[in-house]
Amino acid sequence: MSATEADARVDLAACFRWFARLGMHEAVANHFSASISDDGSKFLINPKWQHFSTIKASDLIVLDTNNPDETLLAKIDPTAWAIHGQIHLLRPDVKCVLHLHPIYTTAISTLKDPTIKPIDQNTARYFNRVSYDDCYQGMADSDAEGKRLAELLGAHSRLMMGNHGVLIGSHSIGVAFDDMYTIERACQVLATGYATNQDLNLIPDAMAEKTAQDWESIEDFSEAHFAETKRVLLIEEPDFAE
Repeated sequence: MSATEADARVDLAACFRWFARLGMHEAVANHFSASISDDGSKFLINPKWQHFSTIKASDLIVLDTNNPDETLLAKIDPTAWAIHGQIHLLRPDVKCVLHLHPIYTTAISTLKDPTIKPIDQNTARYFNRVSYDDCYQGMADSDAEGKRLAELLGAHSRLMMGNHGVLIGSHSIGVAFDDMYTIERACQVLATGYATNQDLNLIPDAMAEKTAQDWESIEDFSEAHFAETKRVLLIEEPDFAE
């Protein structure tokens, strides 16, 4: 096993454990992946129907889009192969893909207008930086649907999946982790704002754009958030790294 794969296994396992702690998992569904080849053809992913809170680094499965192994494919959720396989194939720059159905982000995805409005610092992070899918197609269990979702990403790395959930991609597992955490916080603030039935006080476009750019300039903050999360896990749940 390469050092790249070993590190990716530990990092991805940490993501599963922490998002389970936050209650952002969906029973034994949803999936995270991380590519371990430059072209994105080989990637790690979680086995089907294993609870996030129990996943260890050694549990993750290696899949290869250039050489699908039916024995291995039988061990993962078909939607995981359809979505992650196509994204890693078509967007090799996206090294990590996290897909969840978190409560607040999913709730915003069900609105007629699912745009994440810039009303605070967290929501402004997503100003003009999210792709939106307004055509729910049922279970995403075909290569065609996976390709459609991958193409919808466009130049972005975040996809609000209408009436479904959210997908976050990144060149870094740590950045993707922080992004998923923050988008759920942002949607919690936005949903709470909507719940007041008062008009939202939107941040002006120019300031929202500046704030989004500021976020993009502090990836070290995202990496630090992830590093601190792993430090806690190594103390409280060290078996995740096994």
